[in-house]
Amino acid sequence: MGIRFVLMVNKQGQTRLAQYYEYLTLEERRTLEGEIVRKCLARNEQQCSFVEHRTYKIVYRRYASLFFLVGVDNEENELAILEFIHLLVETMDRHFGNVCELDIMFHLEKAHFMLEEMVMNGCVVETSKANILAPIQLMDKTS
Repeated sequence: MGIRFVLMVNKQGQTRLAQYYEYLTLEERRTLEGEIVRKCLARNEQQCSFVEHRTYKIVYRRYASLFFLVGVDNEENELAILEFIHLLVETMDRHFGNVCELDIMFHLEKAHFMLEEMVMNGCVVETSKANILAPIQLMDKTS
């Protein structure tokens, strides 16, 4: 399957966006997020951006005050996932203009929509920023 979940978390460990591509109960999600966030936020910048947790490989990257965490299968390519995270941030930057935590909080539906345009059923299906943003810009024009 590839990508199992995508999380955006601030420096205090508060989840700002969570998208799961496999079924987990709310309690399982809460527990998993807590464990992963504690593990990733405790690491320093000199350590690598890959962590193994349970049956997942966690690939994460910090941009300003947000951590982008992606849980993938153990067979998934870590560098490809880092590229995916970078593409997600660049796409959000293009739309919001230097994306920050407040943009995610106040425009959560747009952030989810961008993610849904990029990933379907745990597989990256779109990498063109223009194609990802076109439906969102169309919705902005009509509203």
